[in-house]
Amino acid sequence: MIAPLQYTVVDGIRCYSPSVAANYTDYPHTGFDLTDKSAESSFWVRSRNRLFKRLVERNLKPAGKTVLLEIGCGTGDFIRHLAESEKLEITGSEVYLKGLVYAKKNLPHVDFVQFDVTQGTIGIEFDMICAFDVIEHIDDDKTALANIHRMLKPNGVVLLSVPQHTFLWSRLDELVKHKRRYSKRELLAKLEETGFDVAYTSSFVFVLFPLMLLSRLFDRGRASPQEDELELEKRVMFSGFANAVFDFFMRIDEWLIHSGRSLPFGGTLIVVARKPG
Repeated sequence: MIAPLQYTVVDGIRCYSPSVAANYTDYPHTGFDLTDKSAESSFWVRSRNRLFKRLVERNLKPAGKTVLLEIGCGTGDFIRHLAESEKLEITGSEVYLKGLVYAKKNLPHVDFVQFDVTQGTIGIEFDMICAFDVIEHIDDDKTALANIHRMLKPNGVVLLSVPQHTFLWSRLDELVKHKRRYSKRELLAKLEETGFDVAYTSSFVFVLFPLMLLSRLFDRGRASPQEDELELEKRVMFSGFANAVFDFFMRIDEWLIHSGRSLPFGGTLIVVARKPG
């Protein structure tokens, strides 16, 4: 058995991977600032939070508290929607300390740790692990999935979301420092190789997919005279009217998924998988 990582305490936060705590090679330096700034207004952030909260609630243990870890929690925005639940015992983890500064300020009573999931485990077993739009930023995603598997209890569940369809690769993927976009076949194969049983898959951003496809195709190969940080903000910030319209259409996706349907295509792939008992 591989020994869990040891930690040091920095600014009141347990750091299991201090060597990468301030290294922004896999995520934009201003990404956490943008997330904290746009969390309340962005149709994308609001929709994913609603959807993922329902997925968590659907996969809770039938009795007792569910011990949950979110990997790549960023500023803690998603955890904010779960923090009041009496059915959950929550830990949030993030590679970069900058995100955890926001998270700890917003949610001082939640346990947050600094941790690189490719480096090992943290010595705690969880009933549920979430990694939403995370593993596409990781070079060695197979090692990340293997360590998630090790940290889960038998019959534990992992909830994942990743950007889907390699043909959608565009300048935006480069700006947010994605390593890849996944096909469904690739992600399920990696999960099964790691020892998971896949229970459910669905695409997301289904209704808006034609608009997304057109925008990505138009965006491909375009150069911008702006600095990356300004270009990224321009691409992810929308007017109040546009956010309201897109939010309406995203709710159709949410309703279809909540009703148990598996949507055939979309910009995001969602997977629920279990560690066998």
